[in-house]
Amino acid sequence: MKFKILLLLCVISPLSIVFAQTGKTYQVKSPDGKISIDINAGSAINWSVKHGDINVVMPSEISITLDNGEVLGKNPSIKKAITSSANEIINTPIYKKDMVENNYNQLTLTFKGDYGLIFRAYNDGMAYRWFTIKKTELTIINEKANFNFQNDDKAFLPFVMDYRNKDKFNTSFESHYDNVNISAIKKDTLAFLPALVDIGNPLKAVILEADLQDYPGMYLTSGEGNNLHGVFAKYPTEEFIHNINYVVKSRADYIAKTKGTRSFPWRVVVISTEDKQLTDNDMMQRLAEPSRLADLSWIKPGKVAWDWWNDWNISHVDFKAGINVPTYKYYIDFAAANKLEYIIIDEGWSDDLDLNKSKLDVQQIVDYGKQKNIGVILWSTWYAITRDADALFAKYAQMGVKGFKIDFIDRDDQKMVSSLYDLAQKAADHHLMVDYHGMYKPSGLQRTYPNVINCEGVKGLENMKWGVDNQPGYDVSIPFIRMMSGSMDYTPGGMRNATKDAFRPVNANPMTQGTRSHQLAMYAIFEAPLQMLSDNPTIYMREQESTDFIAAIPTTFDATVALDGKVDDFVSMARRKGTTWYAGAITNWTPREITVDLSFLGGGNYKATIFEDGINANHDATDYTSKVITVTSKDKLTVKMASGGGWAARFEKQ
Repeated sequence: MKFKILLLLCVISPLSIVFAQTGKTYQVKSPDGKISIDINAGSAINWSVKHGDINVVMPSEISITLDNGEVLGKNPSIKKAITSSANEIINTPIYKKDMVENNYNQLTLTFKGDYGLIFRAYNDGMAYRWFTIKKTELTIINEKANFNFQNDDKAFLPFVMDYRNKDKFNTSFESHYDNVNISAIKKDTLAFLPALVDIGNPLKAVILEADLQDYPGMYLTSGEGNNLHGVFAKYPTEEFIHNINYVVKSRADYIAKTKGTRSFPWRVVVISTEDKQLTDNDMMQRLAEPSRLADLSWIKPGKVAWDWWNDWNISHVDFKAGINVPTYKYYIDFAAANKLEYIIIDEGWSDDLDLNKSKLDVQQIVDYGKQKNIGVILWSTWYAITRDADALFAKYAQMGVKGFKIDFIDRDDQKMVSSLYDLAQKAADHHLMVDYHGMYKPSGLQRTYPNVINCEGVKGLENMKWGVDNQPGYDVSIPFIRMMSGSMDYTPGGMRNATKDAFRPVNANPMTQGTRSHQLAMYAIFEAPLQMLSDNPTIYMREQESTDFIAAIPTTFDATVALDGKVDDFVSMARRKGTTWYAGAITNWTPREITVDLSFLGGGNYKATIFEDGINANHDATDYTSKVITVTSKDKLTVKMASGGGWAARFEKQ
């Protein structure tokens, strides 16, 4: 199935948008007129954006420096300014909704020197990107991307914490958010995207990048005044294996070598007037390159019985549990009994650096899965699969494997970004899905290659195995920030739930922070076309009521509605598949009561299956109650959540 444009309006006329030119100053407004971008092309190019009369980003200089000394954006001479607008509907079959509206006004500036800029104004934000039309290859020394704010605003920033091999650009892209004033950001620290800035009044601005291809990812750091600006990893020149990670020893003096005619990544600011708007935003889908795959029929979203998080720790069986055929047959039997689509064979089945050295009879497991209609996904390090990707993909596709979970990527320099696009294409050639684990934020890759069925780039449930602080506070923040860049391999579903005081890190039988209902609600809130059940089959069978509820939730949807929320506090969402709605709400460590307005439901009666925190959930986080009631779209439900709590519901049309 191709992504089809159902409606497109593109007018090359200054009448199509609000557009002004005074000397070298231009303005483009959003279709609803509320957001305005001002561009000044004097000795340098500066842009700014307002929402109504409120300054969101103050004048901010941008440029690209080439190795021949040319600076794109310095003393620009404008050849042409073209305005256009579009109003189109894009089909999105592997997403949180089945279609996305793409309505914007655009200004394209072309400069002498064979380069240009595109500015787009949407009703919920803005974006700009560079393009070049040069005949020879470009070597890019640096890109200047500034975001100047009027005030010393507070920002939610995920700072790079875990440098690998002392290279600050080798990182797992897993950090909780620091909520700090811009002025308090330490010099030379790096934050990866997305990042949220609280403008006040009550505007929020989320900085993203989209359509990142053949170019390094952007980080943010602080400058003079209330400035955040882009920083980019330089191109790697020497790499080596460190354990199972391929790390950089030295880097060049440039960030990218690339073709002379191309478009560069979008620099994006999404603007919200209510926090909840950020949880249902489609900017990444609008700006990413459309699918390169003509046939998507073989890409099957679904849920996965996962082995690694639960340490293969099944019990009450007559065989020794571990990385062996009986264990994986047990996982397959569990998946089949609960109508899951896949199991994953995580690390340990092969040599970490050579996938041809198998320690397990994968073919026997795949064949058994076929009998039960359960697909098998294999884990690999990035290094191992890239040794001979074509041959390895061909080999395992022939065996009947459905995809690969590729891990320990841990970089987003130009070489790595290009590699992931290349791997996605090679996997698609063999009808293999890809879950990029140990990865940076997706930035549009999942629309261009829909077989990239999920990406990590999030500090997910695996971190419970070694312990972190305030995971519920992070859980209620990522729907407003990280999830704006695309789906995420958070891997929810832990059944050993703990209160703040009772939690402790355990590897073999890991706990989760927060309540059982908090875990169940994640399946309706977190976007993941390939979604894990992270705990072990034994405990899921013991907790069959919770398992039945999780197993019935789809992983892609026809519609999404943002119900309520405040970043760092709580979030509630509803999603529809067919005529059935699924809803969830989670809170941080603060107990709270919210109202869920059911006006999103259609007409008629609905059977509501509801899970909520039990009366003793503040002492025993596994405590929950479930009930079945009849509701209509006129009803409003009072939801009480314990500390670290949640609420989850399924609404079936009667």
